[in-house]
Amino acid sequence: MKNKKDSPNVLLITMDQWPGSFLGCEGHPVIETPTIDRLARNGTRFTRAYSECPICIPARRTIMTGQTPKLHGDRIFQKNLTMPSNSKTIAQTFRDNGYQAFAVGKLHVMPQRDRIGFDDAYISEEGRSYYGSIDDYDQFLAEQGFVGEQFTHAVSNNDYTWRTWQLPENCHVTNWATQQMCKTIKRRNPNKPSFWYLSYTHPHPPLVPLHTYYDRYIRKNIPLPLQSNWSKETKLTFLNNIKNRWPEMSAEGIADVRRAFYALCTHIDAQIRLVIGTLREEKLLDNTIIMITSDHGDMLGDFGLFAKRLMYENSARVPMILLGTKEDKIVGKGEVSNRLVGLADIMPTLLDLAKIKIPSSCDGQSMFHKNPRTFLYAEANENINATRMVTSNNYKLVWYPYGNSFQFFDLINDPKELEDVYEKSKFQSHIETLKNILIKNLYGKDLSFIKEGKLIGISSDEIKSDDVKTGLGLLGERELLGQRGLQYPPPPIDQ
Repeated sequence: MKNKKDSPNVLLITMDQWPGSFLGCEGHPVIETPTIDRLARNGTRFTRAYSECPICIPARRTIMTGQTPKLHGDRIFQKNLTMPSNSKTIAQTFRDNGYQAFAVGKLHVMPQRDRIGFDDAYISEEGRSYYGSIDDYDQFLAEQGFVGEQFTHAVSNNDYTWRTWQLPENCHVTNWATQQMCKTIKRRNPNKPSFWYLSYTHPHPPLVPLHTYYDRYIRKNIPLPLQSNWSKETKLTFLNNIKNRWPEMSAEGIADVRRAFYALCTHIDAQIRLVIGTLREEKLLDNTIIMITSDHGDMLGDFGLFAKRLMYENSARVPMILLGTKEDKIVGKGEVSNRLVGLADIMPTLLDLAKIKIPSSCDGQSMFHKNPRTFLYAEANENINATRMVTSNNYKLVWYPYGNSFQFFDLINDPKELEDVYEKSKFQSHIETLKNILIKNLYGKDLSFIKEGKLIGISSDEIKSDDVKTGLGLLGERELLGQRGLQYPPPPIDQ
C-alpha cells in the first residue's frame, strides 16, 4: 500500500447536465465562466470529451468505475442497480493506495448510503427520500428551519419551467455542496493524501437560479437554439416521436430558460473559487490534481430537442478540464487537446497521474496513453428508444435502430451539426467504416438488429408508439414527470 504524505491530492468536480460548449473558453458568446476559464489556461482542455452514455446513472457509474456501460451493466437508468461487483471504484482504489477519500453531492447510487469506496459521503440526491434515505442536504434544510421545503419552488426536475430560488442564498444546494467540500478539506487527516469528489446537482433542472446570477443575463442577447433542414423536416421516426413529447416554446420563453440555465452554471463557477481558495489557504493547491467535467449535456432547445439521451454535441459532449500539480511534467499548461476521451478515462487518468496502478477492471484508458483512440462508441436506452453513436477524429455516425435511421456529420467543417451529409456520395467510405465499428461494439439486445452483417434495426411499422417513461420527453404522470411535492413527512418508500 502506498501512503506518502507528499503524494498529490486529487480533486474531481462534476456538474450535472452541463454541455461541453457552455464555457467562455469554448467561445460561447454569452455564458460567464471566468473561474473555469482560468483553470483551463493552467491545464489542458479536452475539446472532444464525450459521455459514453449521456444519462445520469450510467454516466456516473462510468466515472466511478472506469467502465463503459457494456461492463458496468446500465445504459438505460436502472435506479435500483447496485454497483458492479466485478470492479473497484475510483475511491476504493485510491484508499487501497493510502489515500483518504470523501465525496460531497450527488452520487446517484443504490442504496443511497452506499459509500462505494469513500471513507464518507455527504449526499444531496434531489429529493429521492422515497428510495429509503433522507439525504444530508435535506437534513441541513431542516436544521435551517425549512423542513421538507426543498421543492416548494414547484419547479420540476425534468422539464424547462423556471423561477428564481425561493429560500435564503446559503440554502441553495450549490452553496451547500461547496460549503461541505470546503469543510471536508479542512477536516482531512494531514498525514494522508486525499481524493475529493465534489458532485454538483445543477445545472440539471429544476431551473431555480439565485436572483444574483439570473439578473446578470437579463440584458444579454441570448442565442437562439440551433436549427437545420434535417431538424425542421426530419424523416427520422425516432426524432419526430421525441420532438412531439416536448411542449412548443416561444423564442422568448426559450431565451428565459437559457438565462436560468446559464445562471446556474455561473453560480457553480463562482462557488468553485471557494474550493480553490480553501486548497490555497490550507497550503494544498500546488500539490493537487484538479479535474472538472460533467456526466452529460443538455440540448436546451437545439433542433427542437431538450435534455440528454441523445448523441448530438450538446447532449453527449462534456467539459473536460485537467490541471496537474505545480511540478507537473505531463498535463501541461494552456493546452487544448482534440484527443478523443470519455468519462471512462477519468479514473485511469487520475490514477495514472498519481502513479497508482490502474485496475484491470477498467476499460477506459489514461488520457495520456501513448496510443490515443481513433474512435469512441456511445449508447443510450434500448429497443425502440435506443440511440447509438460512433465518432472518429473527424466524423460522427448516429444510428437510431427504430426505423433503422442514420445521420452523419462532418465535425471538422460542421462542428454544430447543421448539415446531415449521410446521403452525400463523397462520405460513403467513411460511413461504411464507422458502421463496421458500430457493429463490432453492439451487444445484448442490439445483436437482434443485425442480419448477415448488416444493420437492420427495428421496423417503424412494428410499433407505433411507446408510452413508457424513458426520459425522452414528458410522457407519463400527466406530463409532469418526476414532479416533487412537499418533502415532509417523507413520501412513502418505493417498494
